[in-house]
Amino acid sequence: MLIQKNIPLAPLTTFKVGGAARYFVEAFGEEDVKAAVALAAERQWPLFVLGGGSNLVIADEGWPGLVLKIAIAGITQWTEAGDEVFQAGAGHGWDSFVAHTVRENCSGIECLSGIPGTVGGTPVQNVGAYGQEVAQTVTGVRVLEITTGRICELSNSGCGFAYRSSIFNSTRRDQFIVLQVRYRLTQRGASHIEYADLKEYFSGLPGTPSLQQVRDAVRTVRQSKAMLIVEGDEDCRSAGSFFKNPIVDAAEAARIAVLANQLAPGKDIPQHAGGNGQIKLSAAWLVEHAGIQKGYGHGPAGTSRKHALAIVNRGGATARDIINLKNEIQQRVRDIWGLRLEPEPVFAGFPEEI
Repeated sequence: MLIQKNIPLAPLTTFKVGGAARYFVEAFGEEDVKAAVALAAERQWPLFVLGGGSNLVIADEGWPGLVLKIAIAGITQWTEAGDEVFQAGAGHGWDSFVAHTVRENCSGIECLSGIPGTVGGTPVQNVGAYGQEVAQTVTGVRVLEITTGRICELSNSGCGFAYRSSIFNSTRRDQFIVLQVRYRLTQRGASHIEYADLKEYFSGLPGTPSLQQVRDAVRTVRQSKAMLIVEGDEDCRSAGSFFKNPIVDAAEAARIAVLANQLAPGKDIPQHAGGNGQIKLSAAWLVEHAGIQKGYGHGPAGTSRKHALAIVNRGGATARDIINLKNEIQQRVRDIWGLRLEPEPVFAGFPEEI
């Protein structure tokens, strides 16, 4: 296990901001992970677990302890009761994994194509897009319990999945490290076309699109919104959608709808079912109708020219620039709509609560 010192972290993130790790380890196997966790505990180093760096803002001061980068890769698969089961290492690239399942003609995660990051991050945030989320297919998550060093497996129900959350980022945050994830997909299953963007993309085309066609369409749509990592495109230098779509009860949704009709006559706010009788509102719509348009900004940090919900590093931005813009957007939405937008990224190394 190679312990490195003062390793810059910004290049390991999609935002390209943040300071250095005082100590850094890259773990290619479970024993490396166990050894690194034990070392951090022994020397009382604060521990931060790094995956693909795609949903992350690192403070300009960096990380004062040990950064453990999970690099466990590889895919195994088998057939079980007519379905295909895939088990992937937590450090395996997510989009590469999705591409593999599509080539195997298995449906269930094709709409999650193009999302940056690694497999290990998907159950943490219950990653979802275009009508699919990993909670629908995850059957098991192999984890290391940090305090005990014990390796165990959590079932789907044990992960406590909800909208963009799980026990890993809520009730048991910082207690587990994801090592492997197991997904159960449908062999020769039908492609999933639920969201308006995909329906529009395939409108007028005969027949049912193949899984590969859906994957290609999702990547094309994501690129049009700067939600696909393209080298050299500053609109992609971000953490993707920075805020979660608010989930509210019917009364609150009605209040927002009335207010929207007053402030933006004829422009209804997009709403979707949020489960348990709740309603999911469009955070992007709320942001834009709070005066934060695509391309908004006063310097090196701004909103994407293609998607108002993405905060971007236009070049030379600091983490503090990102946080200041985040705060401004939240305040605007709170002032106009009476709602607090919840950030999606993880914030690491900041001396105060973000």
